[in-house]
Amino acid sequence: MKRTMLSLLVAACIFLSGCDVLKNLPNTTMGIPGTGISQSEAGQGIKEALAQGLSKSVLQLNSTDGFFKDAFYKILLPPDAKKVENTLRSIGFNSLVDKAILQINRGAEDAAGYAKPIFADAIRSMTLTDAIGLVKNGDTSATHFFRDKTTSKLIAAFTPVIRASLDKVEGTKYYSDLITKYNDLPTTFKKINPDLTSFVTMKATDALFDLVAKEELNIRTNFAARSSAILKKVFGGAYN
Repeated sequence: MKRTMLSLLVAACIFLSGCDVLKNLPNTTMGIPGTGISQSEAGQGIKEALAQGLSKSVLQLNSTDGFFKDAFYKILLPPDAKKVENTLRSIGFNSLVDKAILQINRGAEDAAGYAKPIFADAIRSMTLTDAIGLVKNGDTSATHFFRDKTTSKLIAAFTPVIRASLDKVEGTKYYSDLITKYNDLPTTFKKINPDLTSFVTMKATDALFDLVAKEELNIRTNFAARSSAILKKVFGGAYN
C-alpha cells in the first residue's frame, strides 16, 4: 500500500512539473483571441488567400492583351526613353515605337505564366508566425507583408524569365532597334542604354502584386469571394 501511494505521489509530481513545461511550449492549436480561429487555421487562411490572388492575377495577365489592353497595367516605354519616343514619333517612326511597346507587353504577358510557381514557393515559405498576425490586420496587409519579405528573391527569380520572354517575342529586338535608331540621330548627345529587362521585370512584378492585393481585399470584405471552407472560417470569423 505504501509503495502504491509512493508511486502515485511520484506520478503526480512528474505530471505537475510536466504541465509547467507545457505552458512554455508554443501551441499552434491555441485560438486567436476574439476570432474563434486557431493559429494553424490563420496561417492556412492567409496562405490560401495569397494563393487565390496569385492564381487570378496570373490568369488575367498571362493572356493576349492582359497587359497591352489594360489601361492600368499596360507597360509603356521607360522614363529615360520617353524623349526617344517623342523624337522618333515626330520624324515619322510611329510604327517602330508602337511595335516596340506592343512586344514589350507581349513579353510581360508571356512571363506572367511563369510567375505562379515562383510566387507559390514564396507563399509556402511563409512561417506560421508570419501569417498569424495578418488575419486581423485588414486591408491588404498580407500582400504588403509578403511583398516586403520576398520582392528581392522574386525579382531575382523572375528576371531571367522576363528576359527569355522578351527575347521570344522579339520585344528586346524591337526596343533595341528603337534605341539604336535614336542613338544614331545626329542630334542625340546623350546615348540611351537599350537594356530593358529590369524595367519590365519591375513593372510585371508590380502588376502581379497589385492584383493579389485586390483579391486579398475582396476575400476580406466579400463573402462570395471566399472560395473554400478555410477562407470562410478564417475571414468570416475575423470580420463578421
